[in-house]
This record gives sequence, C-alpha cells and structure tokens, in this order.
Amino acid sequence: MQRKLILVIFGLLALCSVSLIHADTPLLAQTPLKPALMLAKPYRSDIELRHYWISEKLDGVRAYWDGTQLLSRQGNRFSTPDWFTQGFPKQALDGELWMGRNRFAEVSGAVRRHIPDPSQWQKIRFMVFDSPNEAGDFDHRLQGLRVLFSKLKTPSIALIEQYKIDDEAALMKALDHVIVNGGEGLMLHLGSAPYRGIRSDDLLKLKRFSDAEAVVIAHIPGKGKFSGMLGAVVVKMPNGREFKIGSGFSDEERRHPPAIGSTISYKYQGTTASGLPRFASFFRPRNDF
Repeated sequence: MQRKLILVIFGLLALCSVSLIHADTPLLAQTPLKPALMLAKPYRSDIELRHYWISEKLDGVRAYWDGTQLLSRQGNRFSTPDWFTQGFPKQALDGELWMGRNRFAEVSGAVRRHIPDPSQWQKIRFMVFDSPNEAGDFDHRLQGLRVLFSKLKTPSIALIEQYKIDDEAALMKALDHVIVNGGEGLMLHLGSAPYRGIRSDDLLKLKRFSDAEAVVIAHIPGKGKFSGMLGAVVVKMPNGREFKIGSGFSDEERRHPPAIGSTISYKYQGTTASGLPRFASFFRPRNDF
C-alpha cells in the first residue's frame, strides 16, 4: 500500500513538472530540419542598382514556412495557434515574423513560447520575401509570389513590398524615409539571382550603422545608478578578440542581461587601428533560435 502511494505521488509530481514546463518555459519544439536560407552581405556602392529589388529591412524574427509548419533559422518549430497558419500555401516560403517597427523584443518573446499566447500572435504577421523551392531567378519568383498573394485571404500572412530604384541618391532618400519612420534599413535583392542558401551579393543590407555578432563571455557588475545591475558585458568576436560593451542596454536588460554563452548583436562605428569595434553598443539578442 505504501509503495503504491509513493508511486502515485511521484506520478503527480511528474505531471505537475510537465505542466509547469509547458506553461511557463519559452521553448520551441525541436525538428531535425535546418533550412538553408539566403543570407545578406553589407551594401556596396559599386553595384548596378537597376538590377536589384528594394524592400524594407524588417525588425522581426526570420522564419521559413516549409508548406506545413513554421521553422526558425536553426530548424526549431515555432508553436503557433492553429488559426495562424490556416490558409497558408503548401509551397515553401522565406520571410519574417513581424509585429511592426521597433517591436523586436515583443515579437521575439512571443514566438519563443512553447504554448503560444493567442493575444500576441494576433499582432504578428508572416511577411514573405521569397519562395526558396521555386525554380528561376528572383524576378520570376517575385512575379509568382505576387500572383499567389493576389488570391490569398489569410490575414496573418503578407507579401512584403518590393520596388526598383535607379540611382544611389534615390536609394539613400528611401533609406532616410524608412529610418525617420522608425525602420531599420533596406534590403536589396538581385533580380537575376537563383535562390541560394548562402551569404552572397545576391542579397544586400543597407543601414546607417554597422552591426556584428559576438558571444557573451562575462558580466561586469554596475556601479552608481547601475548598482545591483549589469554594468557591461565582455564579448568574444569570431576571430577570438575580446572587448567590453557597456552602452545600449535598457534598465530591464541590465536587470536581466544576456546569458553568458549567448550571442548578441552590437552596433559600432568603424574599427580602431588594432581592429576592435569603435563606440560599440548593445543592439539586441541574435534573432534566430
């Protein structure tokens, strides 16, 4: 009798543990697939602008629709409400989960949850900019996407606007317009490019600042008004060089700093003579999961 009682207690504890994990832990369901996505290089002024399509660089979370489910860059499955993907096409689509300008932290937190919050997902749209499995160049793929989206009636998915610009002066004017209105920058997509899951000049990003990624290796406690919070992080660049980042953090981020071992993005303005970033400041956690 006593042994049965112990087994029952252990069973209840296990159920409680599973319930707590599913309800409160921001997890993504694992899947073995890691999609090969097209990645961007920085903009170069020596390109032929007339060959590129221009779109806004969205401040969201990269996502890949494989025809049945939404996956992250790392191949994790986003847990969405059932209604969110109803009516999505059966073909593969490359895009970004987006809530609007300057809402990266909000959308990032929402899509990480194992149990989705419908009230948050109602604010999210899957903004599509390519169809990876379609043959032909981007000009052809974009034409096909425009036909496809002209027939779709699903509010949670949309095709991002793509347009042409002939000269760099007009490009910079478009960039300023996006930034003044709270946007991050522009993307340039080569019309003649096939879909290649690599980083190349087929896709370029244009912003008013440079950014890069580094791994957090230490926390430095704050002083004065930051006493009891984060003062700075020590990060390691891909080449092994280390440096400190002490600006760019909100008070909430100082109270709950990026974990040691995590990767962050930072802004900077050129490099020093020794090759370290100048005026580096925290931008945000890396936006892939």
